[in-house]
Amino acid sequence: QVQLVESGGGLVQPGNSLRLSCARSGRILGFYVMGWHRQAPGKQREFVARILSGGLTNYTDSVKGRFIISGDFAKNTVALQMNNLKPEDTAVYFCYGYEFGVGHYWGQGIQVTVSS
Repeated sequence: QVQLVESGGGLVQPGNSLRLSCARSGRILGFYVMGWHRQAPGKQREFVARILSGGLTNYTDSVKGRFIISGDFAKNTVALQMNNLKPEDTAVYFCYGYEFGVGHYWGQGIQVTVSS
């Protein structure tokens, strides 16, 4: 059974940084896309960033220039470096991986709180 587990979340003051990591257990052929979504209280889950196996990255506008996604497609792990965090970044962050012919795998989510 494939599982994705996020780590690195927590409470941080505005302007500071956090690095989220997503580790995989279980056997897969390989992810084609890996990324992050987030869900703030009372809001729908939204796309944050993704990286394709060829290296292309995409970000939602609100995090461009502040967040950096990186991925190791040999190990099928993904990380999200979050800099200059803002209170509006507060959310539960979910990592995912997409495997051809199977679909998406999701982590259980990890809390990130940005507050002074």
